[in-house]
Formats: sequence, C-alpha cells, structure tokens
Amino acid sequence: MAVVTWKEICLLAGVVLGCYWNSLSCGFVFDDVSAILDNKDLRPSTPLVNLFLNDFWGTPMSEVTGVVGRAELLSSIFLLAAFLSYTKSKGSDHSIVWTPIALTVVLVAAATLCKEQGITVIGICCVYEVFVAQGFTLPMLIDTMLQVVRGKDGLPYTLLQTLLKLIVLIISTLLLVIIRVQVIQSQLPVFTRFDNPAAVSQTPARQLTFNYLLPVNAWLLLNPSELCCDWTMGTIPLVESLLDVRNLATLTFYSLLSVLAFQSLRHSTKSAKTVIMALSLVVLPFIPASNLFFPVGFVVAERVLYVPSMGFCMLVAHGFGILSHTGSLKKVSWLFMAILLTTHTVKTFNRNWDWESEYTLFTSALKVNKNNAKLWNNVGHALENQNNYERALKYFLQATRVQPDDIGAHMNVGRTYKNLNKTKEAEDAYLIAKSLMPQVIPGKKYATRVAPNHLNVYINLANLIRTNDSRLEEADQLYRQAISMRPDFKQAYISRGELLLKMNKPSEARDAYLRALELDGTNADLWYNLAIVHIEMKEPAEALKNFNHALELNPKHKLALFNSALLMQESGEPRLRPEANRRFLVYIKEEPDDANGYFNLGMLAMDENKNEAAEKWMKKAIKLQPGFRSALFNLALLYSQSKRELDALPVLEELLHHHPEHVKGLVLKGDILMNHKKDTKGAKACFERILQMDPTNVQGKHNLCVVYFEERDLLRAEKCLEETLALAPHEEYVRRHLAIVRSKMAAMSAAGQGLSPLESSSPSTGEGKTVHTEKDEEGGNKKNTWKTPPTRSEESSKKLEGSQSDKRTKSKSTKEIKDIEKKRAAALKRLEEIERILSGD
Repeated sequence: MAVVTWKEICLLAGVVLGCYWNSLSCGFVFDDVSAILDNKDLRPSTPLVNLFLNDFWGTPMSEVTGVVGRAELLSSIFLLAAFLSYTKSKGSDHSIVWTPIALTVVLVAAATLCKEQGITVIGICCVYEVFVAQGFTLPMLIDTMLQVVRGKDGLPYTLLQTLLKLIVLIISTLLLVIIRVQVIQSQLPVFTRFDNPAAVSQTPARQLTFNYLLPVNAWLLLNPSELCCDWTMGTIPLVESLLDVRNLATLTFYSLLSVLAFQSLRHSTKSAKTVIMALSLVVLPFIPASNLFFPVGFVVAERVLYVPSMGFCMLVAHGFGILSHTGSLKKVSWLFMAILLTTHTVKTFNRNWDWESEYTLFTSALKVNKNNAKLWNNVGHALENQNNYERALKYFLQATRVQPDDIGAHMNVGRTYKNLNKTKEAEDAYLIAKSLMPQVIPGKKYATRVAPNHLNVYINLANLIRTNDSRLEEADQLYRQAISMRPDFKQAYISRGELLLKMNKPSEARDAYLRALELDGTNADLWYNLAIVHIEMKEPAEALKNFNHALELNPKHKLALFNSALLMQESGEPRLRPEANRRFLVYIKEEPDDANGYFNLGMLAMDENKNEAAEKWMKKAIKLQPGFRSALFNLALLYSQSKRELDALPVLEELLHHHPEHVKGLVLKGDILMNHKKDTKGAKACFERILQMDPTNVQGKHNLCVVYFEERDLLRAEKCLEETLALAPHEEYVRRHLAIVRSKMAAMSAAGQGLSPLESSSPSTGEGKTVHTEKDEEGGNKKNTWKTPPTRSEESSKKLEGSQSDKRTKSKSTKEIKDIEKKRAAALKRLEEIERILSGD
C-alpha cells in the first residue's frame, strides 16, 4: 500500500471541502424526507434493536425491502476499511495473521448492514489474495490447477494458505447471506413496472436492456455531465431488438472490459496488478445492482457507482502515471489532468446547488430527461408543498400525458383539484386512477401485485365524497374495498374510523381503530383518535387513558396535550387541575402562537380563583387573536366578578365591536351601565339590541321591562311584562313582577298621581337593580341574578381534532353542585329584594 503524507491528506481534504462546502446550505430533499425526517427509527423513544429489524426507511424488512435501502457512503467506508484490514493478514514470514482477518469479517458485516453491496468486498479480498498477495497470474493459476488434477504435484504451501484464508472469507460471507435471507423471510423485493420496466419485459428485451445499462453506467463514470436524481419509468427506452443501434455500445463495453481483464490477468507486473484491482473495484460492487441475480428497483442509480468510481479513479490515475513518465506526453498529460480536475470541480460545485431544495433538484432532472413521469410528479409535489396548486397541477397533468397509465399521477391530479376546490374534476381524476387498478373479474380468481401507495386512491376518493352526507355509505364501501385488497392497510382503518364517527357509529369506529392499533401499536395518533371515540361514547375516563397512552409514546403530541388537558379541566376534578395546567403549559411551549392554549390556562386560573394569573393568560390570548370571543367575554366577566366593572367596559366594547350579536356581552354591558355608570339610556340600548336580533329572547325582554320601571314608565313596563309573560307563560317571577307593577299603578292612581314617565327621575340608592335570567351550567334557569358565570358550553375554546368532534363531556363535582345551590339561594334572596323594591312607594 502506498504511504500517504500529511501534506497529501490536507491537500485532498481541502479540495473536497472546496467542492462540497456549499452543500451545507441545502435542505433535506427526495429520499431524505422518508429516510430521515419521517423515520421513526431515528427518534429517541425507538428501541435500538429496531435498527437491525427495519430497513433504511424505518420499514420492517420482512414487508416493502429493496436493495436501495442503505447509505452507500457509509457502506463504502466500511468496505474500504475491511479491504485495508485484509491487506495486513500476511505476516513478514508469509504466515497468516488472523486478527486482521477477524476484523475484516466484522467490517464486512458493518458494510453489509449499511448497504447490501458491502458484502462484495469479500470478492475484492479474494482477487487481492490470489493475484496480488500471492502473485498468481491466470496462466500460472491454470497450470497449477492442472498439475494438481493430473496428480503430478501436491498443492503448494502458499496455495494452501490462500485456500484457507479464502474458505474463512467465503464461510463468513455465506453466514451473512443466510442471516440477510432470514431477515427478509426468504422473499425477493417486489417492484412495479414503473420502477424497472425491463424487469417485467419479455425476452429478448429484458436481456438486451439489462446489458445495455452496463455501458450507460460506464458512460456516467467517464462523462458525468448529465446527472439525474431518478432514472426510473421511461427514462431509458427498452432495447427490444437485436437491430437496435444501442447494442453497439454494449458490444464495445464488453470488448474493452475483456481486453483490460485479459491483459491484466496474464502478467504479474505492478501495472497489471493495479489494473486488476481497479477492475475488481469497478465490477464486483456493481453486481448487486446489475439485475444479474435479482431485479432491482431502478433503471439506473448514480448512487450505486460510488464504490465502482473508486476503481475507475484508480484506472485514470494509473493511466496518468504512465503518460506522465513518457517524455513526449508529460506536459500534455499534466495539462489534461489539470483540465479534468478543474472541470469536475466546477461541475461538482454547481451540481450541489441542484440539491438545495426538492424543486431545484427535480427541475434539474427534467432538463436531462423529460420522459420520466415521476420527475414531473415530483416537481408538482414541490410546488404543492409551497401551496402553489395552479402550477403544480400543470406538472401533474403533464405526468399523465407522459405516462397515461400512471395511477399515482392521476391521484396527484385529483388531490390538486381538491385543493383548488374543484370537487367534480377531483372525483373524475380519482375515478380514472381507480379504473387503472386491477379489476374484480366475476367468477375468476387471480393474483396480482399492487403498489401499496396506489391503494390510497380508494382512501382519497372516499375522503372526497364523504363531504356529501348523502354519500357516506358509498365512502364506507370504498374503505372496505381497500381493506379487502390489503387487510393490513392501516390508513384505511383510520379513515374508516373517522367516517364511522361521522355516521354516528362510535362502536364500529372503536373497532376500526383497535384493528389499526394491532398493526401499529406505537402510533400516538391512533391512540389519540381512539380517545376521541371514547369521548363520543361518553366515556371520559377511557378517553383520558388513551390520551395518556398517546403522550407516553409522544410526550409532545400537541393535540393529545391540549385535549387531554381540556378533558381534565372540564371534568371538574380539582385534583386534575395541576396536571391540566402543566399540559397546557407544555402545549403553549410547542404552539406559542395558538391563543386557545393561553385562554384555557386563563379558565383554569379562574376555576381556582387566581384572578391575576387568569387576567394575564386572557390578555395574552387576546393579543395573539384580536377579537377572540371567549377570551374577551371571560376577561370582562373576571373584571366584573372582581369588582372592577369599569375595567370590564372597554373589554366589552371590543367584544361587541367584533361580535355585535354576543347576547351575554350585551347583558353584562347593560348591567354595568345601569348599576355602576347610572346610564339607563345605554343599558336600554343594549337590551333593545338583543331584542332586535331575537324578539323572543325572554332575558333581554324582561331586563328591558325593568329599565322602563327604572324610568317610572309604568304603562310601558306593564305592557312589556305582559309581552314577556306571553313569551314565557310558565315563568312565575315574570307573573309576580307584573302583579307588582299593576299594584304600584293602582296605588298611584288612587293617590291621584299620573302614570306618565317621570322625565328627570333617577333611581334612588338600592333601587337601580336590573333583573334578568341566564342559563347556568346545568341547563336550568336562575332568576333575577345579574352576574353571568363563565359558561363553558357556549364559550368553547377549541374543537377536538383527529376525528374532529366538538362535543364535551359534562360532569359536575360535588363541590360544583354545592356552588350552584348557593347561587340559586342567592338568586332567590335577590328576587325577594327586588320584589320589595318594586312594591315599595
């Protein structure tokens, strides 16, 4: 092995850094999203053993496994380390050194775990042992074997050593293969014709195309000017005839490779050994991707050329070394190498910018290949992620033109039309995609392969039509059809569970979610959805258990945090309030711009009579969401209950500015204006506004009657109370108040006093108490009280999401029931006081 100096190492590192530094500013694109961002195996809560059971994407290797699953760069590092370790397995006395061999086996296993092609380093080590370490040439090897076969001579000692080392390597290789086969349960990868069209083609197109792909890959090594991130689908047309001119490229490739291999195997010179090792690095690591032993999930993939490129670079460097020592070509060879390095450096630097984002990556690929529908789809996806649906639709439609039978492209068209609120066009696109799926043939049973993501056409179509309440059964049929085609289709169970909730079938929805949990018990979203079902079934305790299970799996699950805290808050259990408060605090840390979190913290503080904290949280909610109806009303209510009625007025003004129809806000404002501002006119306007919106509102009508009484307009007060009694004939307090007013009118008439309103009269101390009715939290009516308690049923803070139910569980603690009874007793006492005022002189 050559000795490398520190200066050479620093120079090489500097060149690499200069070529790739701009890639640091690029984001995660293409496979990075699935392999890194969405990969559950990379989360701290995932057991380490899953890394050995799941593939690069986090999917169990016993299910959707392909050869494209691992990191080529990491595999290449272990591959080189294994080879370098093996080169030290020969002692100075030509004995076997077993420690480097054992280390080689470990490094080969590591390389294979990263990428299946890592196992091919065993073949490279074999080539090195035979043709470099032992110095055999092909003629010498053939001659030795013939002598052994003829019995003229035994095996040389060096050959026995070589065989022993090779047997150890081969056995270790077989063990790795057996383990790998066991992990994938002896099943080969399954790909569609869109991934690798040649793999499902007939003879001779299959063989001709596979062989033609070899010179295509060789050309990418020789001239990497047109690079593409995806070479699937129609990127390279099939070679369907022996007369296809592209077969000449195949013949040329095999001819050059044969000449190089034959010449290097015939001689034992240092140059020949260099060439044979370079060829082994080019050929052997490429074999798993060559389709020779099993089909792969791509046509061409530049990533599988990482290790072969090492051998190719060795060939270039070796050729340069020969030319640079030839006197007449020395200057020309140096000039050629300078041009080569400069152009490749510039190409690399510029290519890095293509990987800046998914949009730049796929648009650069379209410049190379316009016949790949997948690329058109991916540009559309990139635009879709930017909410640029109009432009995305153009790319998706072009994908359907390039590949009319691409189910995914039609699904993308349908989804984009849906985002553009073009329901009819979306349904038409989904129906086209559905028609391309394998169809049921009556009376005939057959097996076929369906790409898992194509089954989403049933889900998407069902999700679209279920917005129409008259088509819910039709949507359910689509979900069941998807499940029948793939019983482990988790998303179908989830979507069907949501639909069943909408159809008011919570028991069936629960069963659907439980089935989904059997398939994926570590999915926090599923536990969350199951909690929503239990809320629908009026089982808050079970709902809370499932919320807690979701939070065990994902402590920062935002919806579970919020709605579990809300459930605790609405349970009325004081012992749950600290935990509810903690969860709301975690929620606002995760969602600092969501006003609902601050509002509910304020409501919790009000429940515990922590007025300062409640005021702080309510103000924060209003700041984040101006016009927040519930926060404004409850802040005004908080001020009113804290004897800060005048502070409540500007809050009520803001509330009514944004929500002029807010009845309770008008009631509270009228109360403050009457009792604290002595503004009878303003209070009267509030109650009249209520009646303009709802002439049958008993509360507003009765309070307006009291205003007339305060104005000494007994005739209008009498008429008003008569109208109120007609609206609520069973309300005894209205009947009593009417009797009191009539008694007052009779007394004044007997005294000779007029019944016209007193123009400048003002209520005396203790007389200006307006009365009204309001709903309490249990749905009953409290009579003649003014202060409105926080009504949770009206002032809801946030809808439950997942199955998206907005229903709440109502259960009252013993303490709350006692509080309600106290309020009722106070209401009766207030009623007696007002009746004394009305009946007084």
